[in-house]
Amino acid sequence: MEAFEQFVALAMETENLIVSGGHKFPVRLQTRKTMHAEFQTHGFEVDLIGARIDRLVLASVKSYFGSYGVAFHHLNGESAQYAKRYTLLNNERVRESVVRQAAERFGYDESQVELRLYVGKFANGHEDRCREWCSEQVVAGKPIRVIAGREVVTIVKGVAAATQYRDDAVLATMKVLQETGAL
Repeated sequence: MEAFEQFVALAMETENLIVSGGHKFPVRLQTRKTMHAEFQTHGFEVDLIGARIDRLVLASVKSYFGSYGVAFHHLNGESAQYAKRYTLLNNERVRESVVRQAAERFGYDESQVELRLYVGKFANGHEDRCREWCSEQVVAGKPIRVIAGREVVTIVKGVAAATQYRDDAVLATMKVLQETGAL
C-alpha cells in the first residue's frame, strides 16, 4: 500500500469499513483492429476496497504530490495520453464490469457498491470540473464520490487526536508532528 493510500485507508476505517489493499478485476475489451474483431483481457486495479455489512467501497487513489496533479482532461478521457491512468473512472464498460465483479466476489448487491476517487493533489484550477464530471457519472445508481487530500487529512487528524494507542505508521507520524509543533 502506497503512503497516501495508507492515509486514505485510515480515513475509510472511520466509517467502520474493513479496508484492504488493491484487487485486480479482469475485463475483456475489443482491440482497435479493423480487419477483424479481436479481444484482450486486461486487469484493472482498485487501489483500496472498504467493506461493511451494508456497503462495498471501491477506491481509486491518486496522490500526484510533486507532479501536475489530477487534471480534468485526463480524468474524463479527453487526453488520450493520460486517460489510461483513469480507465476505471472514465470507461463506462470497465466501470460496470469491475462493479459487477466486485459485488459478486465479495457477496454484495451492485446497489451496495460505491465508487470513490481520492485525490491528493488536483491540477491548478481543475478541482471543480473534476468534481462536477464525477457527479455526472452514475455507477451502481450513485455518482462517483470525490474526496480531496485536505478532507482525508482532516479525518486522520481527528483519529490522531485520540489518546488510545494504535500501532499505525500514519497515526504515529501525525502524533510526532503534533507533539513537535510541526502541525
